[in-house]
Amino acid sequence: MNMTLEAPRLTAHDRCDRCGAQAYVKVVLSAGGELLFCAHHARAHEDALRPLAAEVIDETDRLNRKPEPVDD
Repeated sequence: MNMTLEAPRLTAHDRCDRCGAQAYVKVVLSAGGELLFCAHHARAHEDALRPLAAEVIDETDRLNRKPEPVDD
């Protein structure tokens, strides 16, 4: 499994395939296709997905990030 850290690629429009919450993890499957998960379901299914994944985009660190102040 390759872990990718970059600028956020998932938006508020990306929803968990399991429950519909905001997705913070995208799993690109080796066989083609992709799955989106909230942090909870990504952790719950991680062991089963690891052997099937070509790439994992994990942006769960955004959940604990403090917002930066905006200058007016």
